[in-house]
Amino acid sequence: MSLETKLLYEFGRFRLDPSQHLLLRDGKPISLTPKAFELLLVLVQSDGHLLTKDDLMRKLWPDSFVEEANLTVNISALRKALGDSNDGRELIETVPKSGYRFLAAVTELLEENEPAKGTRGPVIRLPLSDTASPAAQIERPPEAPSFSRETPLQRWTRILFPILVILAIASVYTMYRQRSVKPLVPEAPRRLAILPFQNLRQDPDSDFMGYSLADAVITKLGYVQALRVRPSYAIARYRNQTIDIPKVATELNVDTLLMGNFIRDGDDLRITCQLVDAATQNILWKKAFDLKYESLLTVHDQVAQEIVRGMELNLSPIEAEQLKPDQTIDPLAYEYYLRGVDLYSRDLFPLAVKMLEKSAEIAPNYPLTWAYLGRSYNASASFEFGGREHYRKAQAAFEKALSLQPALIDARIYLANFFTDTGRVEQSVPLLREALKTNPNHAEVHWELGYAYRFGGMLKESVAECERARELDPLVKLTSSALNAYLYLGQYDKFLESLPKTNETAFILFYRGFGEYHQKNWEAATRDFDRSFELDPALLQAQVGKALSRGIANQSARGLEILHEAEDKIKERGVGDSEAIYKIAQAYAVLGDRVSATRTLAASIDKGFFAYPYFSTDPLLASLRDEQEFSRLMKVAEARHEAFKKAFF
Repeated sequence: MSLETKLLYEFGRFRLDPSQHLLLRDGKPISLTPKAFELLLVLVQSDGHLLTKDDLMRKLWPDSFVEEANLTVNISALRKALGDSNDGRELIETVPKSGYRFLAAVTELLEENEPAKGTRGPVIRLPLSDTASPAAQIERPPEAPSFSRETPLQRWTRILFPILVILAIASVYTMYRQRSVKPLVPEAPRRLAILPFQNLRQDPDSDFMGYSLADAVITKLGYVQALRVRPSYAIARYRNQTIDIPKVATELNVDTLLMGNFIRDGDDLRITCQLVDAATQNILWKKAFDLKYESLLTVHDQVAQEIVRGMELNLSPIEAEQLKPDQTIDPLAYEYYLRGVDLYSRDLFPLAVKMLEKSAEIAPNYPLTWAYLGRSYNASASFEFGGREHYRKAQAAFEKALSLQPALIDARIYLANFFTDTGRVEQSVPLLREALKTNPNHAEVHWELGYAYRFGGMLKESVAECERARELDPLVKLTSSALNAYLYLGQYDKFLESLPKTNETAFILFYRGFGEYHQKNWEAATRDFDRSFELDPALLQAQVGKALSRGIANQSARGLEILHEAEDKIKERGVGDSEAIYKIAQAYAVLGDRVSATRTLAASIDKGFFAYPYFSTDPLLASLRDEQEFSRLMKVAEARHEAFKKAFF
């Protein structure tokens, strides 16, 4: 008897059979060229490691000299054949200027076929799943006629031999699966919200600790893949609120809550925390920390470790390393840091900058201070017209944070957002893709990646990333950003549904009005534009909305005055993200000033917003399409869009 053993590979909906040169999706064969099949096999066998272009060229064409374009063509063919994975991501990642990485989890399966026709002996099939044991799948051919009487020894040999063979193969197979088969269905990550700590003494001078301590714990747990921790901006509204556990858990879509309180008496500080299962309201653990105020830094480290223990999480070595206690920092510097974090959360950006600058001056080697300082500079530049100088300082602060702690997820997110906003989206994407390797369940990283893709004109990919972010955390960026790619794809209903329903902020009201404007719902658009401007007349988007509202009321001249003032301020301070400038161009176009519309459109593209597929169909730019300058600008946008697409997709 001769058994033929085959090694198969499964990933997602696919099964790869190297011996048959066969790829199946949901049991149906997928057509691939021989070279594309070889490429897929190499990628699948790489165990998720980066394969450089040179590596792949040597493996696929070992004895030939071929152009790199051949590899690109085969990668493209593979992507087309494979489509997207179940969670909407591509299975083959392009690592710019390096090579490719296979992203799917691969399961190895062992199968043994029947011996060739005419051989004698038992046929043993090893199962492709755990649902049946090898012994249950034995097929025996009819026994040959016997012409001589068996001795007892021969009879027992005939009976026991197949059983021993079966047991031996079953043992080998079991050891093989334990060693090499990966779990097909990983345990779902726990969803956790860390609420602001309550100040029991109601001391205004100590209130800053409530939010900023929660933020510190959230930041610490950002590396743990088994957790989906709600971001700080999602929990800010629960400051000094009585907590109704079921209600808050539903609002934040979590199954576990960390609640705590603190009381400060001079240099003495007592912090009490409890981790609560939202469904049963059972306390998973509860602990009080009594310490001196100067030891405040140790609190978030201890709380993070207790959460991991209380939720019985298993950490990888990398995660365990990231959860080690932070470096020591001067207590006064740490207080300035916490105050700066709290002020930032209240949108008091200039004051946040002052506090964080003081912290950095006292303790220049604390990476989180630099990360938040960069974020505060950036916000001050964008929303408070802090100007070019604050943009320069923001980048320097982010780079300082990453030089001190290269894996700091928050710094990567903030720097990537900064690059996108300041016209360098090509630098943003690698930062975010690298951050996802640390924690693929980090909702904010997915959102920022969708934001970057939108600037580059990859609209469907942008939607996929933002939807993934909202799947991981329904509240991610809900009040501070909009899923504009829906709007750019003409999906106006989806766009409006993606906005919070009851939020009364100028930013969200503008976007609600903007969606209604595209639907030609003039009355609703006017109401929301006017309310947005009433709430925050300094907000650039609110100014655009007010100008459009004037146009609806046949007061285009007054609307154009608002736009010219906004444009002059942008030029003077050197601020304003390129997507917001594009909206000024749109408003100029619909109000009839085609010269100004073309000028600001050029500025938007030059500053890094080059969503060419949207530009070519945008209904608000219809009046510009017969302009020669518009045609030239479209060529510029298209060229950068295509370069972006080639580099990252």
